[in-house]
Amino acid sequence: MRVQYLAIEGVIGAGKSSLATRMAERYSARLLLEQHEENPFLPDFYRDPGRFAFSTQMFFLLSRYRQQQELPQKDLFHDLLVADYLFAKDRIFATLTLEERELSLYDKVARLLERDIFKPDLVVYLQMSTERLMKNIRQRDRSYERNMDEEYLRALNEAYNRFFFSYTDTPLLVINATAIDFVHNDTDFEDLVAQLNRPISGVQYYSPPQ
Repeated sequence: MRVQYLAIEGVIGAGKSSLATRMAERYSARLLLEQHEENPFLPDFYRDPGRFAFSTQMFFLLSRYRQQQELPQKDLFHDLLVADYLFAKDRIFATLTLEERELSLYDKVARLLERDIFKPDLVVYLQMSTERLMKNIRQRDRSYERNMDEEYLRALNEAYNRFFFSYTDTPLLVINATAIDFVHNDTDFEDLVAQLNRPISGVQYYSPPQ
């Protein structure tokens, strides 16, 4: 692996945590996973987004910030850190779910926190169709995701695409992951590993062969 800090991104259901886990196992890397289950507001958000969006979003923002503050600590046993989220992506959800006054307050807090955040050496964006995302979500059957609205997921998918279309903070590899299974298919996984071992600068796109 040519980088020291790799962040894997994607919409809910894209498999970013699974890919991050496999990558960490492959390279004996330190693994940083987002703790969705620790957010006490998440089940309520999926039932009533308007009422619980702000509390859900602020909990995620502060939880991710707390995790990020642990990154400067020297790890003597790992040369690579793999994370299943990019701190800056939190604003995608905020823009989509918060009303104007809430978003204004959120932005003030987020700007203060972002000053202390380390940027990854490389971001991988797993781009998928909404239909594939919904299929993955149903298959993993997390209790708090059973009320997931497909239209919300579609809007979120579009927001992710807009975000990464203009993303320039770090090198970015966009992978068309709709038709592959890097979790259960070793050939697909090894193909992604090969792509990540190439020098990547700017924005690059990869569409695996069908």
